Amino acid sequence: MGWLYQNVLKPAFFRLDPERAHHVAVDNLALLGRVRPLCAMLERLHRLDPALHRPVECFGLKFPNAVGLAAGFDKNGRAWPAAAALGFGHVEIGTVTHQAQPGNPQPRVFRYPAQQAVINRMGFNNGGAAALAAHLAKLPGPGQRAIPLGINLGKTKVTPLEQATEDYLGSFRLLADYADYVVVNVSSPNTPGLRELQDASWLKPLLAALVAENRTRLGAGKPRRPVLLKIAPDLSWAQVDAALDVITDLGLDGIIATNTTLARPGFFASVNEAGGLSGAPVRRRSTEIVNYISRATGGRLPIIGVGGIMDEAGAAEKMDAGATLVQLYTGLVYRGPFFAAEVARALAERQRVR
Repeated sequence: MGWLYQNVLKPAFFRLDPERAHHVAVDNLALLGRVRPLCAMLERLHRLDPALHRPVECFGLKFPNAVGLAAGFDKNGRAWPAAAALGFGHVEIGTVTHQAQPGNPQPRVFRYPAQQAVINRMGFNNGGAAALAAHLAKLPGPGQRAIPLGINLGKTKVTPLEQATEDYLGSFRLLADYADYVVVNVSSPNTPGLRELQDASWLKPLLAALVAENRTRLGAGKPRRPVLLKIAPDLSWAQVDAALDVITDLGLDGIIATNTTLARPGFFASVNEAGGLSGAPVRRRSTEIVNYISRATGGRLPIIGVGGIMDEAGAAEKMDAGATLVQLYTGLVYRGPFFAAEVARALAERQRVR
């Protein structure tokens, strides 16, 4: 399958506009997800032998392997039922906002094959939390899926920062029933002002409100959902420390490090496209942040490492730095649909022989 992708499918995809190619991929995975016998066969093919490889246990959930599909690929929750068939051990949908929104003007996705990178300024284009909730209500829920499903929440673009907490709460109330875990995304560079929410003065009241809302679920006889924070790779160490203080004080369940970067290293210094840079150029910085968080928390805070994983070694690097799980997105563009299965097997085998 790797040969087929590199020599037939990838050249065909790369002749398409990047966003069009993305929609074609999502459409095809959505179709695959509806063919349950084929999905089941592929899931069995990619399932790690439980006699040799133990699942990863993290914030109260079991993950059949350490590799997940990062948010951004499947914003409207259409393709995720096929994720396990591709070899993923979890999948994160979104980013979803409380209100539907079209995102930024096109073109807004740009490939750089020689650098194994992508710049995007999509801007949380999605159908909104209510539409996603209605869609998920028709599908298997928590405890009935092959792999855990995370839902990544962002702020609606037209919502002022002063009303951001209610915006996130609205999405959480609509979607928590359908999530195995929830991610608070305050780190996308493509919504004006969003990254200001990473400052402790904004972050603490936002997360405190979500933690309190999560607690009310118990009183209503519903399970509490693990809540994670997703941060940017462009934070200073002092800013990372401040975010970790908030996470510790409020008892959040984990952190995702990192989102895309606004930095323009090397070749990209002369690239005049706004948006978040992903792929190989962000690998080193995201790994540094994973390692910093792991050391700062004594390894006690679960970390999902994401950013620049373009091969098995890149995933192993994140795990060695202190990640509990990893996520892929841009790597799929360059390595193909079964890249996750290859990485998951390599990581599991590496852990087994240690």
